[in-house]
Amino acid sequence: MRAIQIAELAGPDALRLVDLADPRPDHFASPGAGVVIDVHAAAVSFPDVLQSHGRYQFQPDLPFVPGGEVSGVVVEAAGAGDLRPGDRVAAMSLIGGMAERAVAPPHLTFRLDERMDFAAGAALVLNYHTAYFALRMRGAVCEGERVLVHGAAGGLGTAAVQIARALGAHPVAVVSSDEKERVAREAGADQVVRSDGPWREEVQRIAGGGVDVVFDPVGGDRFTDSLRALREDGRLLVVGFTGGSIPEVRVNRLLLRNISVVGVAWGAYVVRKPDICRQIGEELGRLVATGDVRPIVGTRLPLDRAAEAMRLIEDRRAVGKVVLDVREG
Repeated sequence: MRAIQIAELAGPDALRLVDLADPRPDHFASPGAGVVIDVHAAAVSFPDVLQSHGRYQFQPDLPFVPGGEVSGVVVEAAGAGDLRPGDRVAAMSLIGGMAERAVAPPHLTFRLDERMDFAAGAALVLNYHTAYFALRMRGAVCEGERVLVHGAAGGLGTAAVQIARALGAHPVAVVSSDEKERVAREAGADQVVRSDGPWREEVQRIAGGGVDVVFDPVGGDRFTDSLRALREDGRLLVVGFTGGSIPEVRVNRLLLRNISVVGVAWGAYVVRKPDICRQIGEELGRLVATGDVRPIVGTRLPLDRAAEAMRLIEDRRAVGKVVLDVREG
């Protein structure tokens, strides 16, 4: 099979297209425990970029095939419940996704709605499961609340905007350009503010003093202003640090204003909790059927241009989800 391989931790420039043997179904655990998938599309995300530099918390031994988000057709599904060969699926392969064939754990493999193409399917699991876990299960977002979403034009940000709307909340998007504003509005943002302006003051004006929840995958120097953008009883959801630096919080800010900072680590939490994975998967399946969830795919590239796809994310030029069309080119 054709696959992208990382043999040295030198960033996207180190990616190489190689021929490898097909992965075994016992890639993750006991024999028959993995779902073997003919990959049609593989998504690219910020963790992939970090992993190519050796800066991600999960760092496999070299050489390895990157990529954790795939969609395609089941080849083998022993021990995978009601999945059968020929089923269209979206899955988290955890690693090895940027290849013509991958293996995913059964509890992270979900049937793909017939109305959704493979590119959208590749954008479904990581971003939407994370957004649902963050907003519903960690942030307890309620109908009528205002939710501020940083990085609202990316794959995770557009997912958070859509999940917030599906929960009956009012998403306010923070973006950095006209093109990203267009994408955030397409995702369903009620209001959009620009990160290169006085966004906190504008958010407080829009929300009548502050928002109820901040969804923050950026971190960095936005963190303190995000706290200030919260109203009393507000919650700041720490989802990641694409801004580079990991912020610190002075806890007197939390005490004096009765606000909370909540950690969100979907992968680490659910990987050993198949029941929660299925619960989130079922709810997202319902939201796909109602049209509330519709992944926004931005750039689509063939597999042999995976390095270019990673650079788009590294340089913060990506809008929507960046996807590799594995079986084209």
